[in-house]
Amino acid sequence: MESWHPYADGATLGEKGTENGIIRLDEEFSLGARITLEEAGYQPWGITCSIYGCFVRTAFASSEEEARTKYATMKEEIGTTLERVESLPEDDASDFIDGFTERFCNTY
Repeated sequence: MESWHPYADGATLGEKGTENGIIRLDEEFSLGARITLEEAGYQPWGITCSIYGCFVRTAFASSEEEARTKYATMKEEIGTTLERVESLPEDDASDFIDGFTERFCNTY
Protein backbone atom coordinates (compact mmCIF):
# COMPACT_ATOMS: atom_id res chain seq x y z
CA MET A 1 0.00 0.00 0.00
CA GLU A 2 1.23 3.50 -0.83
CA SER A 3 1.69 5.98 1.97
CA TRP A 4 2.46 9.50 3.14
CA HIS A 5 5.76 10.14 4.91
CA PRO A 6 7.59 13.23 6.23
CA TYR A 7 9.09 15.22 3.36
CA ALA A 8 12.92 15.23 3.50
CA ASP A 9 12.70 13.22 6.74
CA GLY A 10 11.16 16.25 8.46
CA ALA A 11 14.07 18.58 7.69
CA THR A 12 11.75 21.32 6.39
CA LEU A 13 9.71 21.67 9.59
CA GLY A 14 10.24 25.11 11.12
CA GLU A 15 11.67 26.48 7.87
CA LYS A 16 10.10 29.19 5.70
CA GLY A 17 7.78 27.81 3.03
CA THR A 18 6.57 28.98 -0.36
CA GLU A 19 3.83 31.09 1.23
CA ASN A 20 6.41 32.85 3.43
CA GLY A 21 5.15 31.09 6.57
CA ILE A 22 6.67 28.62 9.00
CA ILE A 23 6.25 25.01 7.85
CA ARG A 24 4.29 23.04 10.47
CA LEU A 25 3.53 19.88 8.45
CA ASP A 26 5.20 18.68 5.26
CA GLU A 27 4.49 15.27 3.75
CA GLU A 28 5.15 13.44 0.52
CA PHE A 29 3.11 10.64 -1.03
CA SER A 30 5.03 7.71 -2.44
CA LEU A 31 3.17 7.95 -5.77
CA GLY A 32 4.28 11.54 -6.40
CA ALA A 33 2.63 14.27 -4.37
CA ARG A 34 3.44 16.71 -1.59
CA ILE A 35 1.38 18.72 0.88
CA THR A 36 2.67 21.47 3.18
CA LEU A 37 1.00 23.38 6.00
CA GLU A 38 2.39 26.83 6.82
CA GLU A 39 1.57 29.26 9.60
CA ALA A 40 1.75 33.07 9.54
CA GLY A 41 2.82 33.68 5.97
CA TYR A 42 0.97 35.74 3.41
CA GLN A 43 -2.24 34.48 5.07
CA PRO A 44 -2.78 33.19 8.63
CA TRP A 45 -2.50 29.58 7.35
CA GLY A 46 -1.60 28.18 3.93
CA ILE A 47 -1.81 24.64 2.55
CA THR A 48 0.19 24.06 -0.62
CA CYS A 49 -0.23 20.76 -2.41
CA SER A 50 1.06 19.32 -5.62
CA ILE A 51 0.81 16.23 -7.71
CA TYR A 52 4.18 16.11 -9.40
CA GLY A 53 4.01 16.98 -13.09
CA CYS A 54 0.30 17.77 -12.88
CA PHE A 55 -0.59 20.75 -10.67
CA VAL A 56 0.26 22.92 -7.68
CA ARG A 57 -2.48 24.62 -5.69
CA THR A 58 -2.60 26.62 -2.46
CA ALA A 59 -5.56 26.90 -0.10
CA PHE A 60 -5.85 29.26 2.84
CA ALA A 61 -7.44 29.14 6.28
CA SER A 62 -8.06 31.70 8.98
CA SER A 63 -7.53 29.36 11.95
CA GLU A 64 -5.32 26.41 12.84
CA GLU A 65 -8.34 24.13 13.22
CA GLU A 66 -9.65 25.03 9.77
CA ALA A 67 -6.18 24.63 8.27
CA ARG A 68 -5.58 21.19 9.78
CA THR A 69 -9.03 20.01 8.69
CA LYS A 70 -8.43 21.20 5.09
CA TYR A 71 -4.94 19.67 5.13
CA ALA A 72 -6.26 16.25 6.19
CA THR A 73 -9.09 16.31 3.65
CA MET A 74 -6.89 17.48 0.78
CA LYS A 75 -4.25 14.88 1.65
CA GLU A 76 -6.84 12.09 1.67
CA GLU A 77 -8.29 13.15 -1.69
CA ILE A 78 -4.89 13.37 -3.34
CA GLY A 79 -3.82 9.98 -1.99
CA THR A 80 -7.03 8.27 -3.06
CA THR A 81 -6.83 9.80 -6.53
CA LEU A 82 -3.19 8.84 -7.06
CA GLU A 83 -3.89 5.25 -6.03
CA ARG A 84 -6.31 4.97 -8.96
CA VAL A 85 -4.67 7.44 -11.37
CA GLU A 86 -3.56 4.80 -13.87
CA SER A 87 -7.19 4.05 -14.57
CA LEU A 88 -8.23 7.72 -14.80
CA PRO A 89 -8.77 9.01 -18.34
CA GLU A 90 -7.20 12.42 -19.03
CA ASP A 91 -10.62 14.15 -18.98
CA ASP A 92 -11.29 12.72 -15.51
CA ALA A 93 -7.92 14.01 -14.30
CA SER A 94 -8.86 17.49 -15.51
CA ASP A 95 -12.21 17.18 -13.76
CA PHE A 96 -10.43 16.16 -10.54
CA ILE A 97 -8.11 19.18 -10.70
CA ASP A 98 -10.96 21.58 -11.42
CA GLY A 99 -13.14 20.16 -8.65
CA PHE A 100 -10.27 20.04 -6.15
CA THR A 101 -9.39 23.66 -6.88
CA GLU A 102 -12.99 24.78 -6.51
CA ARG A 103 -13.51 22.89 -3.23
CA PHE A 104 -10.32 23.92 -1.49
CA CYS A 105 -8.51 26.79 -3.17
CA ASN A 106 -11.20 29.31 -4.07
CA THR A 107 -12.45 29.82 -0.52
CA TYR A 108 -11.02 31.36 2.62
